[in-house]
Amino acid sequence: MAITKEHSAWIIGVIILLAMFRFVPHPPNATPIAAMALFAGAFFSNRIHAYLVPLVAMILSDLILGFHSTVLYVYAGIMATVVIGSFLNQVTVFRVGMAAIIASIVFFLITNFGAWMHHNMYSQDLNGLLQAYVAGIPFLRNSLIANLIFSYLVFYALTSFIPGQYLLKRSH
Repeated sequence: MAITKEHSAWIIGVIILLAMFRFVPHPPNATPIAAMALFAGAFFSNRIHAYLVPLVAMILSDLILGFHSTVLYVYAGIMATVVIGSFLNQVTVFRVGMAAIIASIVFFLITNFGAWMHHNMYSQDLNGLLQAYVAGIPFLRNSLIANLIFSYLVFYALTSFIPGQYLLKRSH
């Protein structure tokens, strides 16, 4: 059974709402962006929409917040998170939690690699890369906590609104 236009509108609305949380004061990396990308990957049956909607939401919010030298790494991390979400074929506490944890780690690895590549504060060798990852650990902690909380809230709130037969019916 395909997702209806009404359900697609719900999904897009949730993604836009989550992207708007970037404008609310928050600790570093404690936003629902990973939850947004996991959600898009899990619930859009159209794979193009799964990637485009979160990416467009991020770009539009970055037009207001500003772009930075590692923004492409952030977008790559979001796209990787969509991929992780696309493997959620059931919404269970364990699966959503594992997806949020894996997404946090993948995002951390991608974005801190970008920080190492584009910031002069790290030497361009293995030691500098390790320094970039160590420096990013507090951000990883915030991401893990926020991703777990927001992912559970988003996945379980939405599954309350959309009947189960419409959820997670897609082919890989």
